[in-house]
Amino acid sequence: MKEIILIKCGEIALKGLNRSGFEDRLVKNCKRRLETLGEFKCWKAQSTIYIEPQSEDIDLDEAVARLQKVFGIVALTRACVAEKNWEDIAAKAPAYLADTLPYLKTFKVEAKRSDKSFPMKSPEISREMGAVLLSRFHHLKVDVNHPDIVVMVEIREKYAYIHGVQLPGAGGMPVGTSGRALLLISGGIDSPVAGYMMAKRGVDICALHFQSPPYTGERAWLKVQTLTEKLTEYCGVIDLFSAGFTEIQEEIKNKCPEELFTVIMRRFMMRVALRLAEKEDCGAIITGESLAQVASQTMPAIACTDAVSTIPVFRPLIGMDKQEIVEIAEKIGTFETSILPYEDCCTVFTPRHPRTRPTLEMIEEAEKALDIEALVDRCEINHKRFRLYPAK
Repeated sequence: MKEIILIKCGEIALKGLNRSGFEDRLVKNCKRRLETLGEFKCWKAQSTIYIEPQSEDIDLDEAVARLQKVFGIVALTRACVAEKNWEDIAAKAPAYLADTLPYLKTFKVEAKRSDKSFPMKSPEISREMGAVLLSRFHHLKVDVNHPDIVVMVEIREKYAYIHGVQLPGAGGMPVGTSGRALLLISGGIDSPVAGYMMAKRGVDICALHFQSPPYTGERAWLKVQTLTEKLTEYCGVIDLFSAGFTEIQEEIKNKCPEELFTVIMRRFMMRVALRLAEKEDCGAIITGESLAQVASQTMPAIACTDAVSTIPVFRPLIGMDKQEIVEIAEKIGTFETSILPYEDCCTVFTPRHPRTRPTLEMIEEAEKALDIEALVDRCEINHKRFRLYPAK
């Protein structure tokens, strides 16, 4: 029995004249995510994206699992393909649903007749299909208000489609439709979640991690690589860059007041990130900061940090508490890696009593002791690309 995956889009439907561009990007992202499972035919029609396997040995369970992590999909379902005549629809529906309906008690049937030339109208299709299923599954009862399952019969342009359980998608917008941004990724819980949140809004992500050898070791770097790879399940291809930050941190420690160390350090991170963002055509920087979570994330400290940036700094977690962030980290599979006990550069040289309300004048005066341009120039950046489900 031939099966197909039907994908429902969310916000894309509201995009007016730009809608086709968003749909084309979503189709491209779906193809990329499925490319190692085998050959699929993907097309769009009537507000639906169709994913048709081209061989019977393709693992559709895995295909569905991967597509559930593609942003831009609000719901998806596996469906049986039937000829557009009632005899074929009535014959295939009970057989297709035979693995599901025996374990349920109630159902209802809904029909959608996009092809108005089909001789039966939607209410008649629903009524007749209900009768077919009741004659086969005698334990079932109809419940139009709170059914255990809604059986859907869709009469489309070329074929009819029968499906039951509809699965939730990742929602959001297709990655690549909202520009490109540079994520400052540490080994902690917050920054991977921030990257996920912005990718959900259609942002193509690349990432920058700051290393401070010998204060941070190889295991810390491997931890960040693992986090990046986990994010690719949602974000697609991610270019991960690392920047050697030891000299800058030691200079700050030796020449600046200890209480201002963290804010000055974050300003240098922004300076390095800005240079990379320009090279990578990024229109924004993403951080995992949450207001008042730590001393460097107060309003005055954030204002001092942003003063050096010439592009927007997105902080998608800014109004979230830690538990909300942890719940998302657990959902996307980054939490267990994030809590591994390997330090990143943000925890090196942490001041004993950081100033929570620094002023820009205070910070700029302290930075006069540093050769800012020379330090940024000497900050070496390396690159590694991560691609989940790589092409064969």
